[in-house]
Amino acid sequence: MPRSNRIRLWAGSLLAAGSLTLLTAGPATADVPVDQPVDGTATYYNDAGNGACGTPINASTDLLVAVPAAYWTAANPNSDPLCQGVSVQVTYNGTTITVPVADKCPTCDPAHIDLSAPAFQQLADPNLGVINVTWTFVQNNGS
Repeated sequence: MPRSNRIRLWAGSLLAAGSLTLLTAGPATADVPVDQPVDGTATYYNDAGNGACGTPINASTDLLVAVPAAYWTAANPNSDPLCQGVSVQVTYNGTTITVPVADKCPTCDPAHIDLSAPAFQQLADPNLGVINVTWTFVQNNGS
């Protein structure tokens, strides 16, 4: 085999191996913008059923957050990196809470999160309805 064909074959094999690695790696939590604070707003909701991560939720009793649709990257939200041990740390008026991502907020702009009712209540009076917060994605310990 001529040298140029051997080089092409070797380079093609190397490229194919790299592509296979990329295809089998799947989405990673590295895709989530962890530790990048967002100045935005928070509202609350109290729906019950299955959250976007495929687990049962009750936003009237559970501590959780629904994050904007803009951050969801997987075709099947149940396998999205956001459902792989990611929480949101939220700060309002000197109080900080950390709640797991369990749902998607399809109507939230990228700076707006929707907290469960009890999570919102840990930060502010629910009668306020909307509060200005700083929030960030954080990786859960042990994940």
